[in-house]
Amino acid sequence: MVVTDVSRQIFVNGRFIGRPVTGVERFATMVLKEIDARAAREPLLRWEILAPAGVARPDWLDNLSFRNVGRLSGHPWEQTELFWSSRSGTLVNLCNSGPVLCGRQLAVIHDALVYRHPENFSRSYGTIHRLLGRLLARRAHLATVSEFSRRELSGLLGVDPATIAIVPNGVDHVAAIEPDPSVLDRFNLAGRRFFLFVGSPAPNKNLARAVRSFLALDRSDVSFVIVGSAAATFARSDLGTLPATVVATGRLTDGQVLALYRSALALVFPSLYEGFGIPPLEAMSVGCPVLASDIPPVREICADAALYFDPRNEGAMADAMRRCADGAFDADALRAAGHLRTNAFSWAASADRLIEALQPLAAPGRIPVSSP
Repeated sequence: MVVTDVSRQIFVNGRFIGRPVTGVERFATMVLKEIDARAAREPLLRWEILAPAGVARPDWLDNLSFRNVGRLSGHPWEQTELFWSSRSGTLVNLCNSGPVLCGRQLAVIHDALVYRHPENFSRSYGTIHRLLGRLLARRAHLATVSEFSRRELSGLLGVDPATIAIVPNGVDHVAAIEPDPSVLDRFNLAGRRFFLFVGSPAPNKNLARAVRSFLALDRSDVSFVIVGSAAATFARSDLGTLPATVVATGRLTDGQVLALYRSALALVFPSLYEGFGIPPLEAMSVGCPVLASDIPPVREICADAALYFDPRNEGAMADAMRRCADGAFDADALRAAGHLRTNAFSWAASADRLIEALQPLAAPGRIPVSSP
């Protein structure tokens, strides 16, 4: 276990609390839950979560301090009231943003998607977050979740990669989830074989190609299940009338998603761009084989525990699904490799890496500012 220097109060940007849970919010919550558990054993671990007015103390927080500050919300709160309230210590930002005036802070930027795929975002969101990233690169110590994202951010923001810490995601949160198999009856999946997609309809997720690849199989004995906000998008997609074998569930509870992982033939993870990729690890942790894009960040996370395909080649994607449906690959070997791979990712290790990343900020004095 890494023990932090407690010579300075650590504040945490709690703006993410209460938002819908995506990968970024999952990361922030699980790392803080681990820090919170340690605070019971280390009374000198002085962390306080600061949140906007009206945000309730989360029920998973037992030991760390929590305080509502200011009257604003969103970016105005973060850039002014959060900055003012945290000025006496070190600020930790876990979700891609932070107050640019703060001279002693760590900012976790999860990926370079806002630079590489600006079409994923509204003009205002993209403009704000690209500017925030460039300013934080000059004002803050940076961290990210993978070696791939470190290389991306280093090149795009002009920061020495050696100064960007890596704090990866974990996967052991899955063990605490109670599966809810009622979801299988709800969507008429009980006893059926199906592929599973978990994610958003964002262009980088490549969902349309995955659906077209599945439809090219022209099979009635296998379904393709889409979990997430992608459901509404596909209800009005340009793919035409989708057959009953394509099932869009909308957002589900963690327990329902876990039940689908456990019953699926495989998770299909067709992304064109990722900073990390939590769904493949979640699937592996419960023995669900993974069919995944052959792109660097996914290779970094999954290693030899996935069956890879070219995400821009619909024929290759369809062939991977066909092989899986026909049992034409060693699924047991892939499951075994997946279980071994998940051992490399724990939230305890992530908390250790976060605390290590804070060490340069622990001692009094001015922190170095990156070159423009």
